[in-house]
This record gives sequence, structure tokens and C-alpha cells, in this order.
Amino acid sequence: MSAVKKPKQLGFWSIYLLGINGVIGSGAFLLPQTIYQDMDLMSVIVLVAAAITVSLIALCYADLASRFSGAGAAWLYSYHAFGPFIGYELGIFVWFLGCCTVAAETVALFTTLRAFIPVFNNTPIRIWSCIGLVVIFGIINIFGRTLVKWVDNISSGAKLGVIILFIVVAVFFIHAANFHPVMPAAAGKSIGAFSSHFGNAFSVVFYMFTGFSFIPIAASQMVDPEKNIPRVLIGVMITVTVLYGLMMLFAIGVLGATMANYSLPIAAAFRKAVGTWGYVIVIIGMLMSIFGVGFSTSFNTPALMASLSNEHAMLPKVFGKMNRFDAPWVSVIITTIVSCFLVTQSYLFLVGMIVFASFVQYVPSILAVMKFKHGKKFPNHGFKLGGGYTIPIIALIIAFYMVFQFTLKTIILGACVAGAAAILFVFLDDRKMIERFSLEEAKRDVEVKKEAQLERKVERIEKQETALQAKIAGRSEDKNSQSGSSSQAPTAKASD
Repeated sequence: MSAVKKPKQLGFWSIYLLGINGVIGSGAFLLPQTIYQDMDLMSVIVLVAAAITVSLIALCYADLASRFSGAGAAWLYSYHAFGPFIGYELGIFVWFLGCCTVAAETVALFTTLRAFIPVFNNTPIRIWSCIGLVVIFGIINIFGRTLVKWVDNISSGAKLGVIILFIVVAVFFIHAANFHPVMPAAAGKSIGAFSSHFGNAFSVVFYMFTGFSFIPIAASQMVDPEKNIPRVLIGVMITVTVLYGLMMLFAIGVLGATMANYSLPIAAAFRKAVGTWGYVIVIIGMLMSIFGVGFSTSFNTPALMASLSNEHAMLPKVFGKMNRFDAPWVSVIITTIVSCFLVTQSYLFLVGMIVFASFVQYVPSILAVMKFKHGKKFPNHGFKLGGGYTIPIIALIIAFYMVFQFTLKTIILGACVAGAAAILFVFLDDRKMIERFSLEEAKRDVEVKKEAQLERKVERIEKQETALQAKIAGRSEDKNSQSGSSSQAPTAKASD
């Protein structure tokens, strides 16, 4: 009888490419106009500043990822650091972040199509089209899950191909005069005005990097996740920063101040550089990329909800029910309904909601790093965040800075999600959750004690070996000295 074939785990480069695809979404093509309107050429500086600040948070995630091999990312770290309720709330917010991402990518798709199909300028038609596409995603996820990997690979290739092609070609069509003005006159009127413009641009750019937090979610499907995920997080952040920076700089260099007039600035810049065919290539690549990210997220999001139910007992069993196609059909339906509600909102509101949901993940995760540094309960494997508490504290300050960029509507919706999750938690039979948490804590305590005992045993053996080597070396010296004195005696006799 043949053994069941174990699914192939993802290696470093597979995780890296998935990370690139997860971070670079519709924002890379649709948001440069919004950023430029606030800061002109200084948009590039804002982008680099956002990349550095988000990278500090990513380093905290890298430290946490080196401590855990399980799937879950932010909610898993908070679960072990602060207990079941905080982990549960974070799990709900990670799922809600997925719903917002599905909605944002769907709205971005039809926003892009407005340039070619005028009927989508009609708001009701556009909204119902968005709802229809989300429903189609849900149906495919229930009956056709094998399409996910195929679509994901094509969208990744299209996205990276278009970005690299644009960067390589656009560099030859840059005009130095287009790099003026450096900053909008309105932003230079006062410190308050500059702070407002910078903050608006910063929050939008911040969104463009938030996808890094999804990388550790599928850790259990990866080879040596404690070592590979930290390396991937750092590599992805560097790569994406370079690509975003060059795209922004070259688009400004080609379009100049007119960049503020184009809702699809990358496509417009390519059209100005090489003609209509360049515009068409970018649009096709954009559509394939946006569709792929939206579709993949619509698959991963209900899978996360099912995992919270089946593997961690953090949701009722009904959420984890599978059909004959091995799809979590209840979670798919719930995710589809919530995503359909969200697509009725504007793209920029959804961007703000994603940043808010990311903020809710970042703060407990950063605090978890600081807590784990106190003890040896969850030791690092392969990567350790240096500098003591310096990076976590700076990352925490940056995360709290984002609070001042949220709109009241965003905060209210986020509070409603947290409140609804808390109410559900009260009515759940949470004994299993607590028992499982306690059991895992007990297992961890046993493992830590065993590791400590093993370390002490190794230290004793090393000390014994050192003492034994010193003893052997001492005897060898005594023997050499004795043989030396005995060899000198005959010589003395001979001389006599």
C-alpha cells in the first residue's frame, strides 16, 4: 500500500515571490496620483520614509516569525503573548483585513475599467458589477479551488513584467524640468500645512507596504519558516521599496506636474513615452494583477477563518465546515457577504480601512516582541532583533502616529468590528479555547524546561571535557619534563 504523498512545502524563493505578489497590489498603479497631489517630487522622499518606518515593523515581525513555525502571524503571536481573547480579536481583524483587501482590489478593477468602458462611470452599475464579481469569486472558491494557484502565478508574472518594463523604458524619457516643483506651494505655507500634506501622503504610501504582514500566515506550509520568513520579510521590503521608488520617480520624470491629472499615472506615463501600445500593455498588466490579488485574497481569507475554527477552536465549528470539494463553504459565504458590503465604499476609504486593520495588528505584535525579550519561553531561531527595545519602541511610536491619520468613519467601523467580535466571544463556548491555550502553554513550559535541562547538561559535559583536556595536557607536560630530566642524566655522566 503506497504512502500518502506529503504536499511539497514552499522554499525561500517561492515564499519571496508570494511576498512580492502580496505587497504589490493595485496601489502601485492607482495611488501615485494621490501621493503626488499632496507632495509633488517630495513624494519619493515620503515613499522612502514610509518604507523605512514600515521596515522597522517588519523587523519586529521577522523577530516573531523566528520564534514560531505555526501559521497565523499577528494573531498567533498575540495569542501566545497576551492570551486567547487578544489572539481571537486579532484573528478576526486579520480576516476583516482580507475582506477589505478583496473589496479594495475589486473596486480598483472597475475603477481602471472606467477608462475604457464608460458605462462603469455610472455608480450603481459599477457597484453592482463589483458585487457580482465578488460573488463569482465566492462561487469559484466553493467549486473551483484549483484555479487559485494558476491565477496567482499569472497575475504575479504580469505585475512584475509590467513594472520592470516600465522602469527600463521610462528611464530614457525622463526630463529634468519635470522634477519641478519639488513641493506644493500650499504645503510650504506653515509647519502645520506641511505636516497635513505629509501625513496624507504618508498614510496612503503606508498602505502600499501593508501586505508584508500576510507572509507568515501560511508558515506551516513553508520549509524552515523560522529562518526563511525573516529573510523573506527583509528581502521583500528592500525589493518593493526599490521598485516603488523607481516607478514614482520615473513617472514624475515623464509626466511632470500633469501627473496630478491622471487617475492611472503609470499607464499615462508609458503612453507618453512610447505611444498607445505602452498604455494598453500597462492597463492589461494592471487588470491581470488586480484581478489576481483580489481572487487570491478571496481564497485565503475564508481559509483563515476556517483555520481559526478547526485548528484553534477560536470560532464555532460551523465556520470550519468543509464541502466535498474540500472548501470551507460557510466561511466563503460569510467572507463574500462582508466583501459585498464593503465594495459599496470608495477605494480611498477601503485603503484607510486596510491601514486601520493593519495598525490593530501591528501594536500587539510589537508589544509581543518586547514581552518575549523578557524570557526564554519562545527563543529565536535563525534571526534575532538586535538593539534591545530600540526598534520596537520606534515602531510603536510610528504605529501610534497613524492614529491621527484615520477618519472618524474608519475608526467607527473598526470599533464595530471589534465590538461584534467581543460579543461573539462572550457567547462562544470558550472553554475549549482556554483549555487549548492552557495545554499549549503547558507543553511550551515542558519544552522550555527540557531545553534548559539539556543546555545545563551540555554545559556540564563541556566543563568536564575542558577539565579532562587540561588534566591530560598537565600529565603530558609532567611526562615530557620527566623524560627530559632522565635524558640529561647520561649526558652528565659522559662528560664526567
